[in-house]
Amino acid sequence: MADIVTNHKARRDFHILETFEAGIVLHGSEVKSLRAGKAQIADAFARVDRDEVWLHNAHIDEYTFANRLNHLPKTPRKLLLNRSEIDKLAGLGSIKGRTLVPLSFYWKGSRVKVSLAVCEGKMEYDKRDDIRKRDDEREMRQATMKVLKGR
Repeated sequence: MADIVTNHKARRDFHILETFEAGIVLHGSEVKSLRAGKAQIADAFARVDRDEVWLHNAHIDEYTFANRLNHLPKTPRKLLLNRSEIDKLAGLGSIKGRTLVPLSFYWKGSRVKVSLAVCEGKMEYDKRDDIRKRDDEREMRQATMKVLKGR
């Protein structure tokens, strides 16, 4: 699985409760643009509308070499999930304070897949705790490397 684009803000700003793998409906020029790595999903979110899941605000650049049949960069895109997964997402996403956020686009064979997560927003102190833990782990790794090199 080679990532095309990753949403780094999602892991920083949200607690990830559950993840799903979804297919995505794309036009040919969108796939070509994704192959070139021209996408951005930092501000994207998903929503369940009339028993279908739609991805909003995902920006896929227009393909430079496409003709007049090029796609719109920020159009909503349909996500492909099983009925049971859609029902589960509808239930989990309707709870106040939760949202559906794409974590990454990646290739699975010749198809583009979306890693979709049910998330709750982090408070500022949660973000500071994560930074503190990451710094402590880095310092511990560096200290153990010094000890191992000193032998």
